[in-house]
Amino acid sequence: MTRIGVVVFPGSNCDRDTLRGLELAGAEAVALWHEVADLDGVSAVVLPGGFAYGDYLRAGVIARFSPVMRSVAAFAADGGLVLGICNGFQVLAEAGLVPGALLRNRGLRFLGRDVRIVAERLDTPFTREVPDRHPLRMPIAHGEGCYYADEESLSALEAEGRVLFRYADGHAAWTGDAESNPNGSLRGIAGVLNAAGNVAGLMPHPERASEAILGSDDGMLILRSLVASAAERTAGMPAVVGAS
Repeated sequence: MTRIGVVVFPGSNCDRDTLRGLELAGAEAVALWHEVADLDGVSAVVLPGGFAYGDYLRAGVIARFSPVMRSVAAFAADGGLVLGICNGFQVLAEAGLVPGALLRNRGLRFLGRDVRIVAERLDTPFTREVPDRHPLRMPIAHGEGCYYADEESLSALEAEGRVLFRYADGHAAWTGDAESNPNGSLRGIAGVLNAAGNVAGLMPHPERASEAILGSDDGMLILRSLVASAAERTAGMPAVVGAS
């Protein structure tokens, strides 16, 4: 069974949800304590949501110096699959493992609600099980989720196919209004890839939409994509699709 690690920082609060979601997706999910650099032989790593180190100073800025993050960076540089969810996305951005920054939400308030997102690419390790551009419903829960990059960087992300997910309305379209883009992210960006295509950051929570009883199981498509890609990597088969 494919082993996938979930990093636990002080203040993480979605680690158990993520472990459960990965198990439902067919993985052997293991917790990785932030003070331990050893990744325990996992085939992929997930940085979960929460408030690592209380989000003091800035969300993710302290967690990026945890001993485990040196190993995560080396793992990613070697082609390992890494997914950062919400606070995990913030940590990845602070560590320079994905482009851009996550700023305070447009209304300067914490947001907790369901949103819809659409995968801009279906050929990545994180979206391979997503069948089409149908909007996926899952919750957000963040105060600093407004994706920001300068215009030149945004244009490069678009040109290189590194926008992974975008906020959308019920018709798979981003309109730019508060309903389809509640935190004010530039160009409606909800998730991005690194240049190699093996590291992704995503603000909405797929693990909180992993079972129908939770109101949606759309997030399972993302978790299954990661598990399937990690399994191929373990078997020595190509699992990473680079940005086009």
